Amino acid sequence: MRPSTVAFCALPFVLCLSLLTPRSLTAQPQQVKVGVYLMNLYDLNMDEHSFYADFYIWFKWKGDIDPTEIEFVNSIEKWSMASAPSGDGADSLLKDGTNYRIFRVEGRFFHSFLLSRFPLDNHALDIQLENPEHDAESLVYVPDTAGVDIRTTLQLVGWETQGCTLDSKIHDYRTNFGNPEENAQRYSNLTFSIALSRPLNYFLLKMLLPLIVVMFVSIGALILHHSHIDTRSSLPIGGLLTAVFLQQSYSSALPDTGYMVLMDKIYLLAYLIISLVLLQVIRSGNWLVAGRQRLSETRLIRLERRLAVLYLLAFFVGVLVLSA
Repeated sequence: MRPSTVAFCALPFVLCLSLLTPRSLTAQPQQVKVGVYLMNLYDLNMDEHSFYADFYIWFKWKGDIDPTEIEFVNSIEKWSMASAPSGDGADSLLKDGTNYRIFRVEGRFFHSFLLSRFPLDNHALDIQLENPEHDAESLVYVPDTAGVDIRTTLQLVGWETQGCTLDSKIHDYRTNFGNPEENAQRYSNLTFSIALSRPLNYFLLKMLLPLIVVMFVSIGALILHHSHIDTRSSLPIGGLLTAVFLQQSYSSALPDTGYMVLMDKIYLLAYLIISLVLLQVIRSGNWLVAGRQRLSETRLIRLERRLAVLYLLAFFVGVLVLSA
C-alpha cells in the first residue's frame, strides 16, 4: 500500500484522537472533604434575621491547593477562626497521605426567618462556605458525612433540634463581578444546615389553650337562658376583647412580617365565630323584646344549643385545617 494511501486512511483516526485528547486530559478539580461539628447555637434573632454559632470544621485533601482559605457566604460577624487545640494550624499528614486541618469558628450568620407557620414553624439554619480564590473547575468541597454532628448536650430553650445535614452544590453567581480576566462565576458551595422546630406543647398550651377557654366562654352565651340578656351579651363582647389582647401579646414578640402567620388566621377564625355568637344573642334578644319571636322559646333554646355545638366544632375543625 502506498504511503499516501496509508496517511489518508489514518487521517480520520488522527482527527478523532485530536478531538478526544483535550477532554480526556482535562484536569479534574481537587476534591476536599469537609466535616462540621456544632458546639453551640444561640441568640436566634428574628428581628435582625441572624443567629450565633460555634463549631469545629475540618478539611481533608490531597493536592497542591490550600482549601482552608474559605469565606462564609452568609457571615455577618466572624469573631474568630482559630486552629483547634489539637493542632497548631499547620497541615498534618494522615497515614494515607491525606492533608488534614481543623479549626474552631465562632460567628454570627444571616438567616431569613419565614414565620408564615408560626407557632408551628420549622427553620433550617444554614452556614455556607466557599473558596473565593479557586472556582469550581479547580476546587470542589464534598461532605465528610461520617463526621457531621451536633453536640449531644446542646439544648435550645424554646426549640427542638431535628438534626443536621451537610450538602455540596455549585453556586453560579451569573456574573464575573466586572473582571472577566480574573473573576469566575461558578464556585463550590458547602452548606451546613441545622433543622429546628418549635415544640408542639408551645402551640397547644401557651398559644391555643387560652384561646380555647375564650371560645368556650363566648359560645357559652348561647346556653344561658334568654332572661339573662345582659350576661349573654357581655360574654361574647368580653371574649372578643380578650382575644384581641391575646393576639397582641404574641404579635409584639414577632418582627413586622407584612403577612399573616398561622396564629393570626386562627384568631381571625375566632373573631368570626364570636361575632356570629354576638349576632345571635342580639337577634334573640330583639325577638323577645318585640314579643314577635318567629320561634317558640323552647325551639329557640334548642336552636341556640345546636348553634353552640356547631360553632365549637367549626372552630376546632378550622384549627385542624389551618394547621395541617
